[in-house]
Amino acid sequence: MMLTGLNHLTLAVSDLPRSIAFYRDLLQCHLDAQWDTGAYLHLGDLWLCLTLDTTPHALSAPSYTHYAFSIRQADFQAFCIGMRAAGVIEWQANRSEGDSFYFLDPDGHQLEAHVGSLASRLEECRGKPYSGMVFFD
Repeated sequence: MMLTGLNHLTLAVSDLPRSIAFYRDLLQCHLDAQWDTGAYLHLGDLWLCLTLDTTPHALSAPSYTHYAFSIRQADFQAFCIGMRAAGVIEWQANRSEGDSFYFLDPDGHQLEAHVGSLASRLEECRGKPYSGMVFFD
């Protein structure tokens, strides 16, 4: 098995400050970084990304909500080749730190296989922060 576990959850939200307050204050997640259109939080080993989605359908069918699985760098290329050979649909190209393969399951759920961690993402962002990004220690 190439996938090693759940990597992170990315949730599309309609009101970023409200969602940050909910996850930080009510669920006791630690706020690691925040920028104009998103935030990174963690709870134990769970990495949570909130991303602002202002499209009218945001609450009923968020466009960027997806579930990411961890994969080792050594397995990444073979995984991608196998998934493409199986005819899975890719729903997005990778635009962020760490190799990622974004694909749909048979019911259209948005999934990702990702090489990296919250720590590696934050390190990358410290060098190239998103617009308005602030880090919290």
